[in-house]
Amino acid sequence: MPRPRSRTFASLGFFNYRLWFAGALVSNVGTWMQRVAQDWVVLTVLTADSGVAVGVVTALQFLPFLIFGPFAGVLADRIEPRRLLMVTQASSAVLGVSLGALVLLGHVELWHMYAFAFALGVVSAFDMPVRQTFVSALVPQDSLPNAVGLNSASFNAARLIGPALAGFAVAGIGSGWVFIINGLTFVATIVALLLMRTGELTPFTRAPRSPGQIKEGLRYVRGRPELVVVMIVVSTVAMLGLNFQLTSAMMARVEFGRGAEEYGIIGSVLAIGSLSGALLAARRSEVRLRLILGAAMLFGISSAVMASMPTFTLYLISSTAVGFSALTMLTSANAFIQTTTPAHVRGRVMALYSVVLMGTTPLGSPLIGWVGEHVGPRWAIGAGAIASILVAGGAVAWSVRYWNLEVTAHRHRPLLEFSYPHRPTEREDALLRLRAQQIEDVTNQT
Repeated sequence: MPRPRSRTFASLGFFNYRLWFAGALVSNVGTWMQRVAQDWVVLTVLTADSGVAVGVVTALQFLPFLIFGPFAGVLADRIEPRRLLMVTQASSAVLGVSLGALVLLGHVELWHMYAFAFALGVVSAFDMPVRQTFVSALVPQDSLPNAVGLNSASFNAARLIGPALAGFAVAGIGSGWVFIINGLTFVATIVALLLMRTGELTPFTRAPRSPGQIKEGLRYVRGRPELVVVMIVVSTVAMLGLNFQLTSAMMARVEFGRGAEEYGIIGSVLAIGSLSGALLAARRSEVRLRLILGAAMLFGISSAVMASMPTFTLYLISSTAVGFSALTMLTSANAFIQTTTPAHVRGRVMALYSVVLMGTTPLGSPLIGWVGEHVGPRWAIGAGAIASILVAGGAVAWSVRYWNLEVTAHRHRPLLEFSYPHRPTEREDALLRLRAQQIEDVTNQT
């Protein structure tokens, strides 16, 4: 089949990527349905509108990224990705169906939700690095930014559909069936993996077994200051700002006095902006640091505006800008890291990125939940907005000072013009790896 002419959907011209995109879309719809149902059950059935309890569930869901993230990156660099993905997808299916059965039988308690949230988090911690790096096996290197953008588009198209479906499903057939449906959707990804043409996959570069592989990944990131800046910005925004499933539930339930349907609609409207950001990201052939920092700043400003909206309708309208800026930042950061990191260490670097993106949530969610419960849902969003503005502004100031980054204002387009930090060439990257190995050898000898 010829490749599509549209640059936005160019990666869909590859058979294996089309299968992956379709399977991931189905499973992502189920994932978003489960997230909505999970938080709603905790908030309205198992507690009396406890934002702290929802925050704990969210924290337990992402805590495994902190615990297992670096080790998951080593596995992603060692094990053939299709095989590892089949294991994680099957595990997610079993957990989803099991939780649904527990709810349908009427035996679910709060500690059950905590336990399943943690178990799903463990599976996700091992799934995310290999899921992200597997994309590079489906398309050529020059199509990777487009494929990463379309992956985000798939995730957010599901986010557009899933929360609304979940809201109506919770009200119509009950939360238990939502969990069952989510478990079954993972079958789509497994089928897609089985149907792929293995001869068209980019050969897997297996990292050799050796001591200190996690440290090697850490050293590589430490030697790339632009990656460090990206990870600091993303981790701060994720920890305090990307708590939508918590803040949306509290805004719908507490601030506006709405039900499950409206909670689901908030998630879907957020996804309209997110999907727009992902599709625009898919059109970019190159990602630059200024886009990531600018999107983080826009996220903080738009979140502050959303938090101040007096009515439910205005809140929904303003949330599109929040979704757009959040996904522009995340998709750009993902593509920036993947396209500037060599294949032999990419799994470990993406695992570290997953740690800072997902693993910081356990630190922020209980705090944001406490703020929402004791100060108010609006301030729960406002805290993330303030943190995002400060970290983005600090990153720009640091870049200007230490990288001699120049920012020039114009009266015409482009309104702002940047000079960019130096990126390592392939030769410099090889020298960096050699220097890291020499340090490792000296360490082992001593």
